[in-house]
Amino acid sequence: MIEIEGKKTILREASAEDIDEIYYWKFEEEEQASRDWNGPYIPEPQATKEEFYESWEQLYYIMEGVPSSLIIEAEKKVIGTVGAYWIDPNTDWLETGIVIYDKHFWNGGYGTEAYQHWIDYLFEATGLHRLGMSTWSGNTRMIHVGEKTGMKEEARVREARKVDGEFFDAVKMGIMRSEWEKTRGKSTS
Repeated sequence: MIEIEGKKTILREASAEDIDEIYYWKFEEEEQASRDWNGPYIPEPQATKEEFYESWEQLYYIMEGVPSSLIIEAEKKVIGTVGAYWIDPNTDWLETGIVIYDKHFWNGGYGTEAYQHWIDYLFEATGLHRLGMSTWSGNTRMIHVGEKTGMKEEARVREARKVDGEFFDAVKMGIMRSEWEKTRGKSTS
């Protein structure tokens, strides 16, 4: 069982109760504040709990022994997830991400710490050359977290995302193993 403990957060594999909690945040919680930041230009279809469990289990490993997602716990609460998915396994192109669902844990360093530990874990557990992240220019918090964990902006596609009738840029960021090795998991903040 993977468990990565930081000062503020714990990353760990999800139990059935944790998956229930993530389902609540993704589909049942009334405000859905995280959707305003996490790809609001991509409609997310409603899923039943059974469908959500099935998709969680089907997509669980990105490679042998390396899960595609871990939950983020803070103050004994499930507050979000970190994740990774293949763009192209033939070229070792792996994208990463983070969602803090509970807005009470925004702007307190929880996301930066959890994401740094996730990046560290992925480099330590694999032989990957690079890790990437995709977001939109309106998500300044995610761009800031990427920068604090050593990622560099690699591409910007102008006005490629539309949110509430306004156009934003698509932003790609990434970090090479050699760059990560220079800081070895130390946030640049």
